[in-house]
This record gives sequence, structure tokens and C-alpha cells, in this order.
Amino acid sequence: MNPGVTPEIREVMEAVHYRPAVSIIMPFEPKMSLKTELTQSLKTASDKVEQELLENYSGEMSSLVMQKLRAIIKGLNFNTHKKSIAIYVSPVFEKVLYLDLAVEEKIIVDESFEIRDLVYSKKQLHKYLVLLLSRKESRMYLGNSNTFVRIVSTTPESVYAYVNEVPERVANFSDTSERKEIIMEKFLHYIDNALDIILNAYHLPLFVLGTKRILGHFKSITKHKGAVIEYVHGNYEEATLPDLKEILEPHISDWREVKQKDLLNQLEEAAGKKKLAVGMRDVWREAMSHKGRLLLVEKNYMYAAQQGSNKDIIYKVTEPYNKFSYIKDAVDDVMEKVLENGGDVEFVDTDVLKDYHHIALVLYY
Repeated sequence: MNPGVTPEIREVMEAVHYRPAVSIIMPFEPKMSLKTELTQSLKTASDKVEQELLENYSGEMSSLVMQKLRAIIKGLNFNTHKKSIAIYVSPVFEKVLYLDLAVEEKIIVDESFEIRDLVYSKKQLHKYLVLLLSRKESRMYLGNSNTFVRIVSTTPESVYAYVNEVPERVANFSDTSERKEIIMEKFLHYIDNALDIILNAYHLPLFVLGTKRILGHFKSITKHKGAVIEYVHGNYEEATLPDLKEILEPHISDWREVKQKDLLNQLEEAAGKKKLAVGMRDVWREAMSHKGRLLLVEKNYMYAAQQGSNKDIIYKVTEPYNKFSYIKDAVDDVMEKVLENGGDVEFVDTDVLKDYHHIALVLYY
């Protein structure tokens, strides 16, 4: 199961679809706000739900859902240190999630719980990889918002480990500068090969640090150009962990841009390996076949569809449509299917995926 989909979120995803399904996502920081203010916000949200229920559902059904919602609100934990809550309630299901992230209030009354909002609710950690290259050695780190952790490789990280691998005809050369160049190139090839394992284990943005000369060599031989978000020039041979954090800060300050660039790099790599589905119909077909590893979708993209002759086929909806095979938003259904099968979902800004028809799926195989 994808680590971004907690057991609690999965429970909401797998809840039986039963109208009316009420989703309330809102800020909730009892340690930072007066209880009276939070209580008033909850009452206002509850009143909005009740009004919509009375306008669209029978009095008996509305009354049942409102009784459950009021009981949930009455039992909320005002001692939590979280930042927000998500309340889900229907005639046959109820759940409260306490979340670690700031949210804007959103109230939805529909036929099912909004999987799109569950994905939005995932806590976004600023994780990335750092490859530090110097004339003596290489070092690899896993970085996040707070710490750096050294990743130890089975490949020798010192350039001196490759001195004896230089061909004899070169070893006997009097031109030491040429010999150093060959040793450096051999060293960088080994480091680049070791990156295969690391990048397969961590699908994260990669920053490469080093002098212009070393980075020039690395750029000319690497097979992983698409994984590199940025090359940071400088002599960081003696850099400490606090130094590295300070050096990288301006390069990760706009994390959304970093993340989107990394995701687009992953799409290009998948396309090169013919492991990419593009456009709603192809994405739907592959997702229904349990092949989706990573779904990318523009945050406001929706797709009303008609079910085809089998579950793997959909068509963009046209009027009049068959209400028995009508899909209000096929994007939500695809997101749910990808998550259920252990894949991940990421939203990007509008038009970032315009060359991919607004939605793309990286495949497992």
C-alpha cells in the first residue's frame, strides 16, 4: 500500500457509496484558537450542510445524516495538536481524520466521498536527494525539511579506489593531467551506475553539487540527466551538514516548482521507456488494468464520461447520456483505482500537462 494512503484514508476510500455523503474539510487548531471560535465555525459548516440536505434529499434522510454529524462534532477532540480535520458522514458511514496540514474550508454533499480531496489532504514532505562530487570523493544524502541522512553506497566513494583500474598504457604515460582525467571519468561512471539503484529506491528530486569542472565531466557521461533538478556549482568538499542545508535552501524554497519539474522529468523518462499513458481514455484503460504507478493530473481537471462496452473503455460524455453508465468525474474514479492498487497520485498546476492532454499515468510495466 502506498505510504501516502493511511489506513484511515483507505477506510474512507472503501466506504460504501450511499447518498447523501457529506465531506467537511476545515482548519482545526484548538491549541491556537479559542474553543468558542472553533465551535462557531463548526456550527456554520453544519448549518450549510443541513441547508443543502433539506434542498436535495428527503426529510428522513437529511435528519439521519444531521443527527450523526452533530454527534461527531460534539465528540471532537479539542486537545489535539493537529492543524485541521476532515469529517466524513453518510447514512451508513462516519469517520473523522485529524490532519497535519493547513487547509482551506471545503464542504461537499454528493453521492460519495471526494477522493480528490483525500489526495489534496496528503501531507507534503520536502524530500530530495543530494549528490556531492569533489576531486576526492562522492557523497549521497537524503534531505528533507529538517535533516540530512547519509546514504551509504556499496560502490567505493573515493576516487583513489579507481587508480589501479587505469589502463597500463595510460598509467605509464608521462602526461599526468591526462591520467587524472581518465581516472576522474572512470570514477564518475561508477558513481553514475550506482545512481541506478538509488533513484529506483527513491523517486525524488536530485540536486548535484560540485565544481564546474567536475560537474562538466558528470553531465557529459551521466545516464540520469532527466532526474537532475539542478546542478549547484561550488567547491563543497569540506561542507558540513548545516552548510549543505544552507547551500540548498534557495534552491528548494519554491518547492512546488521543484516538485513539478521532478514530476515532468519522470514523465519524460517513462515516455522514453514506453511506460506512459496519456489522455483520459488511455489512462483509464491502464488504470483499470492495475498498471498505474504514478498518476499526474492538473488540479482542476475533470472529465464527465460514459462507460463503454466493458470497464476498460470510456467516452467523453455527450447529451443525451445514459444515466445508468454515466460517470460524473472519471478523474476521481481513476485516482481511486490507482491508490487502491498501491500507486500514487500527484496534482500539478493548470496547463502544466497540456502536452499530455492534462492527465498522464506512469506504468509499473
